[in-house]
Amino acid sequence: MLSPGAGTVGLLVAMAASILASGAAAADCKSLPKPRTDWSDCNKRQIMLGRSNLAGSTLFNTDFTSTDLSGSDLTSANLEKATLMRASLAGAKADKANFSRVEAYRGNFTGISAEHASFASSELQRADFTGARLTGADFEKAELGRANFEKAVLTGTRFATANLSRAILSGSQFEGPIDFSRAFMFQTRIEGVDLSQASGLMQDQIDLTCGDAATKLPAGISAPSQWPCPADDD
Repeated sequence: MLSPGAGTVGLLVAMAASILASGAAAADCKSLPKPRTDWSDCNKRQIMLGRSNLAGSTLFNTDFTSTDLSGSDLTSANLEKATLMRASLAGAKADKANFSRVEAYRGNFTGISAEHASFASSELQRADFTGARLTGADFEKAELGRANFEKAVLTGTRFATANLSRAILSGSQFEGPIDFSRAFMFQTRIEGVDLSQASGLMQDQIDLTCGDAATKLPAGISAPSQWPCPADDD
């Protein structure tokens, strides 16, 4: 016969197992897209999900490789650690979404609205943010080699400790401060960009960049002698 103590322990173990089972079952990979969907750890590769309403959804570690999410509503969605390689989020609405630690090599973010979204520590090499609205977005520690921000709105965006090697900022728009503290800016294209209000910029960072006579720099920083750089055809 079990003692009262043993019975209590058994009950607690059963309750814990039930909670874990219900949590594991929460992600329904076969469900249709809708607000507050839970597709955590699901395989959603190479499918057409354009104009889906996934606002507030949990998409943690979801695989969206080569998937079409263009025009979708991802407002406040959690895409942490999602795979977005060659996926299209063109024209999507993703304000306040969490894209931290995503893998999005060659991801298409053209025209996306991702204001106050987090892309911290994400892999975004060759991602295209042309015309994106990124006011207040956080790219801290992101890998942004050859990413394109032409015509993007970057007001209040943070690039602290990001890798911006060969990224294109020429033609981007912003008013007020933009944070480049300790960002790596090897051959970052800043031709014609007004960086006079940028914060965190140091002379050794600017010495690695590619600007021109139209580039405006913060007080105390001068244009390096190698400007302008030759065109980058890659």
